[in-house]
Amino acid sequence: MIVARELTKTYGTRTAVDGISFTVEPGHVTGFLGPNGAGKSTTMRMVLGPDRPTSGSVTVNGRRYADSPAPLREVGALLEARAVHPGRTARTHLRWLAASNALPASRVDAVLGLVGLEGVADQRVGRFSLGMGQRLGIAVALLGDPGVVVLDEPVNGLDPEGIRWVRTLARQLAAEGRTVFVSSHLMAEMALTADHLVVIGRGRVLADCPTSEFLARHAASHVRVRSPRAAELAALLRRSGPDVTVDGDSGELRVRGLDAAGVGDLAGAHGLILHELTLVQSSLEDAFMTLTADSVEYGAAPAGAAR
Repeated sequence: MIVARELTKTYGTRTAVDGISFTVEPGHVTGFLGPNGAGKSTTMRMVLGPDRPTSGSVTVNGRRYADSPAPLREVGALLEARAVHPGRTARTHLRWLAASNALPASRVDAVLGLVGLEGVADQRVGRFSLGMGQRLGIAVALLGDPGVVVLDEPVNGLDPEGIRWVRTLARQLAAEGRTVFVSSHLMAEMALTADHLVVIGRGRVLADCPTSEFLARHAASHVRVRSPRAAELAALLRRSGPDVTVDGDSGELRVRGLDAAGVGDLAGAHGLILHELTLVQSSLEDAFMTLTADSVEYGAAPAGAAR
């Protein structure tokens, strides 16, 4: 378990993390989201020791990570996958980590197989692609078979198969009862991976809740309706209170303020045939953008604005 309490980090006059509190529980995947500059990487570095909090505290399994007698056995982390001497081979890199942490040599072959690097284990890391480097970083994180796994942007550089593999791995680790804390900018992937979300913006917690609850709170939704008597149905719905817009090309109705069952009941009561009745919910990306709109460090102009 990871517990942060009033965690704060300042650099001179700039506050990177501003009194955030959250708990990462074992048994599910917690996604850590935020715009660039929100403080995600700084927070993860404070969890793992490279950065010290200005104030507040963060503990892993009840103590500071730096106080763990066997850190690699307790916490596995991927913060910077390329932080490896380019002249070393993947196998050599893992071997010295295993030896320095009193881990059995058998773990090296086990994690190489797990991440799919057996065939290139004796190549120099400097020749690795970004995706291969990410796999090696994950192998390092899992070397000690830890109960807590922290992964910062683990799918960077991976192809679709690799992204799916990381998703499956994260969920499998959580299913085994481990604490899994993952950051990512890929919202569609996080929607499939994370059971719980911690969202920060400008160094502050904006949301800390299950993914389903986050979507229910922040994702706009509407009911999509198609009917051969769309104009009649639209007029009927408007008299009943919901907001109704009509797509001029398709004639599709978009209804807000009444759920699909309510639309269907109203249409049926007036003998109006429906060809489609679908609840359309915005994506996690849309919900995230809505919540963090005021927390973006650099905002681009709309497309075409520079013309």
